[in-house]
Amino acid sequence: MDDKMGFSSEQSLSSGACSFQGVLESSWRPAQLSLPTTAESVKPTHCRVVIYLQKEMSGDTCLTNLCPASGAKPKRCSSKVGTLGNKYVRLNVGGSLYYTTVQVLTHHDTMLKAMFSGRMEVLSDKEGWILIDRCGKHFGTVLNYLRDNTVTLPKNRQEIKELMAEAKYYLIQGLVELCQAALQDKKETYYPLCNIPVITSPKEEERLIESTMKPVVKLLYNRSNNKYSYTSNSDDNLLKNIELFDKLSLRFNRRVLFIKDVIGDEICCWSFFGQGRKLAEVCCTSIVYATEKKQTKVEFPEARIYEETLNILLYETPRVPDNSLLEATSQNRSQASRGEDEDGNYEPRDRVRRIHVKRYSTYDDRQIGH
Repeated sequence: MDDKMGFSSEQSLSSGACSFQGVLESSWRPAQLSLPTTAESVKPTHCRVVIYLQKEMSGDTCLTNLCPASGAKPKRCSSKVGTLGNKYVRLNVGGSLYYTTVQVLTHHDTMLKAMFSGRMEVLSDKEGWILIDRCGKHFGTVLNYLRDNTVTLPKNRQEIKELMAEAKYYLIQGLVELCQAALQDKKETYYPLCNIPVITSPKEEERLIESTMKPVVKLLYNRSNNKYSYTSNSDDNLLKNIELFDKLSLRFNRRVLFIKDVIGDEICCWSFFGQGRKLAEVCCTSIVYATEKKQTKVEFPEARIYEETLNILLYETPRVPDNSLLEATSQNRSQASRGEDEDGNYEPRDRVRRIHVKRYSTYDDRQIGH
């Protein structure tokens, strides 16, 4: 062989497009040494250098000899997903990209196991991404359940329903049952909030009372209306009225609408409404004429408040009560009978029971000696 350097390369691509091989052959003769040699002692040396270039597709690596012997055919790389074992696969779920192993996907008896065990046809693009035509929002949660057999569910009921729909599509029965149990628990532990509206104007009060079919209890307390000093027990009694209102609202909020008024003309006053009209009123303040100056006294008529609250529960039903019920819960009609006809026909009037506790009395609740 002469002194020229020769190069030869061959390239071939397997059916799975898994590897590329370049073969470089070179034959060369070393440089002549300065030592005297004969022509017979120097022989040419042949060296073959083989360079392997590999490319992984879907986690599976295939190396193919690109310089086969004469008469041999190149091997094909198997592209079946079921033979990948623990190799990683790439999933495109509705535009969301995920990496996982076939072992995770085939761990449970689901539709994903059928897809990646060869029982179902799998679609993939030219880059090797396996396509799944579903929303990829909750697919990460699905993979976490397949890995650990448990998962932390979202707190939102709507997201739990969306996750359950995906679990039903992939036939993951365990995740479906987990979502159903979470929805049931949220339904059982959910209680309506006790909302107490605070009215800011008389028109707002009218709209609230007219728009509801429930009986209404209103507590008016406004300390800014006081012109005089309070008696010794007034502050405690005012707090007792507020505490009783809170207690009743927590107990009967499903049956009665409770509202607060902080802009009225009274200091502490209870009002009771049934079927859109005012039935009773309990005023808890009075003026005390002391020896030195006037004082404002706040009472706590607990028994009277309970009685009026029970009375308005009779108006809980939508139907109009009969005359006997109206007479039992209204003021005595003896004064109204004067203007009625002799035949006994009369027009019903809206009557309000107003209970005032010692208004403008001369009672002084201060202890003797003060």
